[in-house]
Amino acid sequence: MHPSRIALALLLAGGFVSAQSPAAPKAVADKAPTAGQVMDRQLANLESEFVPAAEAMPEATFNFAPASGEFKGVKTFAEQVRHAASANFMFSAGIAGEKAPADLGGESGPEALKTKADIIKYLKDSFAYSHKAFAGITDANATAAIPTPWGKGSTTRLSLASLTVAHAFDHYGQMAVYLRMNGIIPPASRKP
Repeated sequence: MHPSRIALALLLAGGFVSAQSPAAPKAVADKAPTAGQVMDRQLANLESEFVPAAEAMPEATFNFAPASGEFKGVKTFAEQVRHAASANFMFSAGIAGEKAPADLGGESGPEALKTKADIIKYLKDSFAYSHKAFAGITDANATAAIPTPWGKGSTTRLSLASLTVAHAFDHYGQMAVYLRMNGIIPPASRKP
């Protein structure tokens, strides 16, 4: 057998043996993150995509809503942002056991917020408040029953944190469609 084939066979056999034997335990440098820290990382990921997407829509088209196709009655881009920010405040107030620190408005958030700058500030404030609330989630209180912020039944802090992220990502997806319909690639989808 040719020496290079022998070397290849030994290399492959060694790889097979190492794949079959249990790995030696690694030293844990840091302790495991808390449930609140895990969810806060998810929130930070959401924020890193959601805020730049909101900022990417020009002021002139900030109130855009699709008119053709199956889009009858959908929220405008501005309403999507206000609604998601309002929900951030509401869900996070539930986590913190507080009254929301900002006007939640109706289904589309506070209608008094009209300009892009005002809406973006409200959005950023909602994320800052959510980070503060998520910091209060501990492994001990993450799954304890708490009242829902909408006043019916109970939930958990972990559930509200998960809902905060999932809900806003749903609206982010709609915002991404609106951006693309206006010829704008969402910042998170741009190639470096």
